[in-house]
Amino acid sequence: MFNSIVVGTDGSDTAREAVRQAGELAQTLGARLHVVSAYQPASGAHIRDGRTAFPERAEWTITRDVEVESILGQAAGLLKAAGADAETHARTGDPAGAIIDVAEEQSADLIVVGNKGMEGARRFLLGRVPDKISHLAPC
Repeated sequence: MFNSIVVGTDGSDTAREAVRQAGELAQTLGARLHVVSAYQPASGAHIRDGRTAFPERAEWTITRDVEVESILGQAAGLLKAAGADAETHARTGDPAGAIIDVAEEQSADLIVVGNKGMEGARRFLLGRVPDKISHLAPC
């Protein structure tokens, strides 16, 4: 049924829950699990003057002051503690695009994402990253 599962994480609480649930699902189904995190590299101009430009919807972007490898390491540690193994993928660029790229590369059957901090009536609407994935994903 599902042989390859991709899960995206930005280190948020909802992303950790998505990683946890994807790990349980991968274990149950015997599927390969791929954990993806995307980041925006700092531009040379911002490095020179010491400022960081925050893109619109910056909460979905891991900036240069947050190590993507640390976030992926935490996710891998959570999975390992639960008895699951995963391959990690750090990608530059748009989070949705990074998740979709890995899903295509790994011939994923399923993509799991969180809904980052939505509550009340907003929880019924997908956020920008899940919405983009739902429209463009190969699975």
